[in-house]
Amino acid sequence: MQEVNNFLILIDSFIGSAAWFPYALLGTGLFFTIYLKFPQVRFFKHAVRIVSGKFDRDDLPGDTSHFQALATALSGTVGTGNIAGVAFAIHLGGPAALFWMLVTAVLGMCTKFVEVSLSHKYRSKLDDGTMAGGPMYYMRNANFKFNGKKVNLKWLAAIFAFATVLSSFGTGSLPQINSISSTMLATFGIDQIITGAVLAVFLGLVIIGGIKRIAAVTSKLVPGMAIIYFIGAFAVIFYNYENIIPSLMAIFGDIFTGSAATGGFIGANLAFAFNRGVNRGLFSNEAGQGSAPIAHASAKANEPLSEGMVAILEPFIDTIIICTITGLVLLSSGAWNEKHVNQFEYSEIEILDKNYAESNVEAKEKIYNHLNDEEKLPRYNGDLVVENGNITNTEDFTFIHSRSFADNIKVYKNEGLIEEELFDGIIKVAGGNIAPDQDVKFIGESLVHSAPLTALAFKRGFFGEWGQYIVSIGLLLFAFSTAISWSYYGDRAMTYLFGPKSVVYYRVVYVVAFFFASFQDTTIIWTLSAITIALMTLPNLVGIIWLRKDMKNTISEYGDFFEENFPGEKHPKFK
Repeated sequence: MQEVNNFLILIDSFIGSAAWFPYALLGTGLFFTIYLKFPQVRFFKHAVRIVSGKFDRDDLPGDTSHFQALATALSGTVGTGNIAGVAFAIHLGGPAALFWMLVTAVLGMCTKFVEVSLSHKYRSKLDDGTMAGGPMYYMRNANFKFNGKKVNLKWLAAIFAFATVLSSFGTGSLPQINSISSTMLATFGIDQIITGAVLAVFLGLVIIGGIKRIAAVTSKLVPGMAIIYFIGAFAVIFYNYENIIPSLMAIFGDIFTGSAATGGFIGANLAFAFNRGVNRGLFSNEAGQGSAPIAHASAKANEPLSEGMVAILEPFIDTIIICTITGLVLLSSGAWNEKHVNQFEYSEIEILDKNYAESNVEAKEKIYNHLNDEEKLPRYNGDLVVENGNITNTEDFTFIHSRSFADNIKVYKNEGLIEEELFDGIIKVAGGNIAPDQDVKFIGESLVHSAPLTALAFKRGFFGEWGQYIVSIGLLLFAFSTAISWSYYGDRAMTYLFGPKSVVYYRVVYVVAFFFASFQDTTIIWTLSAITIALMTLPNLVGIIWLRKDMKNTISEYGDFFEENFPGEKHPKFK
């Protein structure tokens, strides 16, 4: 499995993790922002009026209201990316990475406006009376031309739909339940199998009911989980009020230089902070990925632009509001750059040849260059000599875990209680990695990231130790709602590829896989997720750029429609 994961990492290095991918994503958003004259600013107030139900009518074609479509799409985007993703971005790229997440969101507001509008314009009504849409439908139904001749993009639509099915597992199902079950085990001591079994039953009951039941559940879950999370977050931010201004200065102060070293954080250069911030921004709000247009296609509307307006609000809520709040919690609490006692993940251990002291400025500079991909250092090949849980030959190497110098390391046998099972013997190291067949575990002090870091930060507020439970409950609701929404995305992709009869089999596999992932190592799933996200995003970006003139005409048509049907109503300039 490690070889498979390494192969997938290699594939991902050419697409989603490649240096050009963030520029393609941001470049598309920037292009449409200028080409359409900043619609995310011009139409923002109008979007709020639409989602409030100002122009809703029951007789319009569709299955859900504007608000329900927004809630369903938000439940698919507001998930582990907002709790764990922000922490991971700051862990990798420092506070400056959060700035690039926000830039991704601002431009993503425009990208989502475009992709949802086009998806809604070219949606189809299925034989069962429900609406189906998404990039695969506009790729099939839109009038694509090249040199004056019509171009058939059904093959590109098929690639997108297939990637959506895979991503529904790699993004929406398997990692979400694994995060939930791990958090429930760590916080409440609930066995992962029990968590997986209970939530799999609930998941099955919700998704069998289709989009109407999904919309009904998510429209209640999203506001509820946001309120719980906000209460806990502001309890930390206001408790550490003296750090609010320094935190904001850290976010915006080093955006063109990268984040400087502080505490256990070794530092990140501009390229590293930019790439990680944009990457996590996409994972958080999914702007340009093409997933949200599938949810929005079900909304009741006879003008596609009205639903595109609603989509403007998604990246604003998801990233600019929720991710910024999470970032302020992490930075104001001070937890992000401190070393904490934790069990080391083998995948995050890197043992370098020679000993580099953290207190030595020159040595620390070399580690900085190594971690930021500027100048790689040789990795250690040899043995770790362990006596009574202590590594004795530390002068031969530097032990890095989670992009930080690891301190006070103890080695234990992998079975039994930590206090009674100290390890004695030799541990083999090859290419800087611990051999996977070594039946030992390492516990020491290092930086932590993702949900565990957010949980630590939430404990540093008015609620004290109880703050971690807010993270656990928030992660449960966020991640579960994401799994619900992504089941619908996969549902529509399966319908497109194989017809409506295939959906029931997909749902069964989705729920079964959801259960088994609750107690499995999903490292390979996260890697697969990164690939499928890129495979969804790239054809979608190509399609919407190709239809840029169609999009501009759609805005003009909506202006004519609005003025004719709602005379006297205040509205922005559409032309």
